[in-house]
Amino acid sequence: MSGKQWFEKEDFWLNYGPVMFDEQHWAEAHGVAEAIYSIAKLKKGSRILDAGCGPGRISVELALIGLDVTGVDIIQPYLDAAKETADDEGVAITLLNQDLRTFAPEKKFDAAINVFTSFGYCETKDEDLLIVRRIFDSLRDGGTFILECVSREIAVQYYTDGEWFERAGMTVLTDFGVVGAWEGLRSKWILIDKNGKRLEHEFVQRLYSAPDLRDELKKIGFSSVDVYGGFGLSPYDHSAKTMVLVARK
Repeated sequence: MSGKQWFEKEDFWLNYGPVMFDEQHWAEAHGVAEAIYSIAKLKKGSRILDAGCGPGRISVELALIGLDVTGVDIIQPYLDAAKETADDEGVAITLLNQDLRTFAPEKKFDAAINVFTSFGYCETKDEDLLIVRRIFDSLRDGGTFILECVSREIAVQYYTDGEWFERAGMTVLTDFGVVGAWEGLRSKWILIDKNGKRLEHEFVQRLYSAPDLRDELKKIGFSSVDVYGGFGLSPYDHSAKTMVLVARK
């Protein structure tokens, strides 16, 4: 691994967090948590890892339905925000400032999640898959891993050159482009506040097809990997808006 990558820099998350984690996404969190509970066949007190927990949007909801939650993220201000939210809701969450590429817990988890398109941003494919391997190693035998991300198929189907919208008191301009033979999606986000201050950030998300990522998870050691078009376990077909992989160890 080379120097610090963009997703390790606090300034980005502090500036772009309000746009990425807006009220609508917070409102969806309870339903996502309930779906995770059901898909992973958990029970009260089950141990679950939220890998890349951010500000605790899903972690807190998982704790509210009775799970023993550990949230891991590399951005400390987000972990601080997650703790504040958990305290406000009266639930306890273990929050760890660690790099998922080197994460090695002492105790195994019953389930693990990586959601809200938090996968595919490392400089190399090997680093991406190292995160999955660390998650695999953190699960008990029979444990479940739920991964949600934008697939290559969905990126192609819903591709747009860009758009603009108002969110979190800012004007947001986006510009997208294809990297290689649909190996990645380049995204440029421009934020303009009410005073005209402008922030720009550009990044690339590596795109995996559903069968390719499913097969990579099986190579890592998962005994079964099923692909769905959402947390409701809808078919992964032409109408899917996201990709949800459910892998059993």
